Amino acid sequence: MSFKTTATISSFGGKLLKLTHEAKSTSCTMALNLYLPPTTQKKIPVLFYLAGLTCTGDNGAEKGFFQSAASQKGIAIVFPDTSPRGLKIEGEDESYDFGSGAGFYLDATRAPWSSGYKMQTYITSELPSALYSAFPELDSSRVSITGHSMGGHGALTLFLKNPGMYKSVSAFAPICNPSKCPWGEKAFGGYLEGKEEWAGHDATELIKGWKGGFDALIDVGTGDNFYKQGQLLPENFRDACVESGKKGLVMRFQDVSSSFPRG
Repeated sequence: MSFKTTATISSFGGKLLKLTHEAKSTSCTMALNLYLPPTTQKKIPVLFYLAGLTCTGDNGAEKGFFQSAASQKGIAIVFPDTSPRGLKIEGEDESYDFGSGAGFYLDATRAPWSSGYKMQTYITSELPSALYSAFPELDSSRVSITGHSMGGHGALTLFLKNPGMYKSVSAFAPICNPSKCPWGEKAFGGYLEGKEEWAGHDATELIKGWKGGFDALIDVGTGDNFYKQGQLLPENFRDACVESGKKGLVMRFQDVSSSFPRG
């Protein structure tokens, strides 16, 4: 699978590539950003950053601006999109928290969404396979994952469902217990065929079956309105870790409106 480079931007001694490619799992053209740092390493470790609701692959690169630290540490960053685009499914563009920009990093099982909303397969299989083939300098043996809000949910669940795929996981203001919050109830109810599938996409449920310790960092802004509204529920995840004997989680609560810029 080949990528088309639509722009190359010099950034902190490295380069930010704006890429597109045809993806089978999502049945459409997918856009993403890839930051390649200046480095003498033959193989560059990789960090996948998963963005939140309404976002594209541009938000982390243009607002989060990870490139400065990535340049210093010699880390490549992949900024994928948050959903398929333009599938012409009825209702796809009607709300900010479902459909376009809101793929929730799962593989939909309910029609018509199951025809292209396969973000789990895209992020964990199709996209990395294509990237490692097209950019051999990327080290497929040193890959980590992080994300914000819906993307934090994605980072946690994809890490937990794919033991050994990622070296580390972290999340900014993640949706930690989607089965119990309005965003998750809407997404799961629309994308998944049955409620019995929900636990398989919920970090708070998945952590209970995780084997061994769980070294991870979660950072949450307590002034975040979505935290106050009960959309994030990080305490539920923390409590599940404690109750199931998982050690290693660092959860930080910051007295700010959000631990990462939204939208």
